[in-house]
Amino acid sequence: MASLPVLDLRGKQSSKENQFVTILTKSPDATQLQVVKALYGKATPANVRALQKLQSRVRSKLLNQLYFLDHSDPRHLVSRRYELECLDQLHKVSILYAERDFKLSERLLQRCLRLAEAGEFTQYVVQSARMLRNLHMEQRQAIPYKKTVKVLLKAQQVLALEDEAEQLYADTQLALNGTVAARRAVLVLLPTRIEQLEALHRRARSFVTYNLAYRARLAYEELQGNYVEMIRVTAAASRRLREGKLNARRFDLRFNHFVSIYAYLRSRQPVQGLRLAEQYSRDFHPSSNNWFYFQEHHMLLALHAQQYERAQNLLAIIAKNPGYPNQLETALQRWDLYKSYLEFVLPPQRLTTARQRQMAQWVLQLPEYSRDKRGHNVAILVLQLLHFLRERNLEQVLMRLERLRKYQQRHLYEPTTLRSRLFLRLLQLIVEKNFEAAQAAERGAVLLEQLRDTPPPGEAFAEVEIIPYEHLWELVLGLLREGPPVPNDLVTG
Repeated sequence: MASLPVLDLRGKQSSKENQFVTILTKSPDATQLQVVKALYGKATPANVRALQKLQSRVRSKLLNQLYFLDHSDPRHLVSRRYELECLDQLHKVSILYAERDFKLSERLLQRCLRLAEAGEFTQYVVQSARMLRNLHMEQRQAIPYKKTVKVLLKAQQVLALEDEAEQLYADTQLALNGTVAARRAVLVLLPTRIEQLEALHRRARSFVTYNLAYRARLAYEELQGNYVEMIRVTAAASRRLREGKLNARRFDLRFNHFVSIYAYLRSRQPVQGLRLAEQYSRDFHPSSNNWFYFQEHHMLLALHAQQYERAQNLLAIIAKNPGYPNQLETALQRWDLYKSYLEFVLPPQRLTTARQRQMAQWVLQLPEYSRDKRGHNVAILVLQLLHFLRERNLEQVLMRLERLRKYQQRHLYEPTTLRSRLFLRLLQLIVEKNFEAAQAAERGAVLLEQLRDTPPPGEAFAEVEIIPYEHLWELVLGLLREGPPVPNDLVTG
């Protein structure tokens, strides 16, 4: 009896394939030796070869099961289901055409062409029309042949424009994902590239060219720190979608949601952004990485709105997601950093002394995320400073302040780093005023006002404020009111 091309995990018979999958499901970190022993009893060379063949079979069958994934959930990328429907039709047609079943091939190709045109999948319009043209040619159908050739030529022209736009956008995006220097360089070029993309869209009038110009526009506003404009642009796109002016089979509303709440966060409108984030979270599937990116900004909105218990509840939900441990190491480090900030600002009675010590130990071992100007370096050093202020450890407080001063000298000299520089100047005041909260608050009033009047910089230049600097300054003053830091021998004594 021939083996099924997919795994039958619900079958009554326990095959080696099913046993292998069960072992890996229960123990994903199992070594090859452990799996061989579990399946075959002994780790002989013959059994190792048998396992390798078994792995190959299981891998092939798992890949075959991709054909049966359900893409209808609206929380996934909306275009995926329609694109895969086109691919499914083309796959079937390729087989039928090779078998010379022209009648059924034509019917499926016409269906595929309609789907591709409705979804503005120009590459599939070209493929479908090309196959239809060849089919009509082979059957000597002159009238349908000429009609299809017109469709094909028009689609090829649009596809050429889309390819040009995609190349231009890809070149830009590569620079945007690069170093700060690369991002600064592309910022100068972006207005011209946006004009080029918009010109290509006027010629093509396709969703692809619209979307590339739209995303380039958002990237430009983000780099400049023009977050209010980002809110306006995303709101306008959502309105066009509701009015039927954008292709509902292609427009990624989740992307729009994400950009919108990000812009509310960066424009210092956390309460409004948090309200929208609660509403938008329904549109993100928990199994996707997009869900984690969205929830990261959702939680930051709660932190910026000083709704710390809400942030704690969000973090608990996020940590329970089965995909949480599978994120990149840098993402997991960010979550740990957010968690440490959150636990620090929660009311003291919510944390036990043992938990505080555990948190402090982790804080002191935090790695630097990047030596570049953009990142979490200031956030890490400030968190360490806050910890030692709470511990009232004078030597360690002075050490962290010195590290912050050196970091400022080396990395925070650009005009776009003004918010970070103002905050670090406030922190230096606590030493100048001998850790007297009232005097530091009075002396820092002008700096604090400047900080409040200084908008966040563009994304190309930003140090991440996990909690706004204004709120951190309030926290610092609160810690000083509890008592100034004292020499280490008095702390330990």
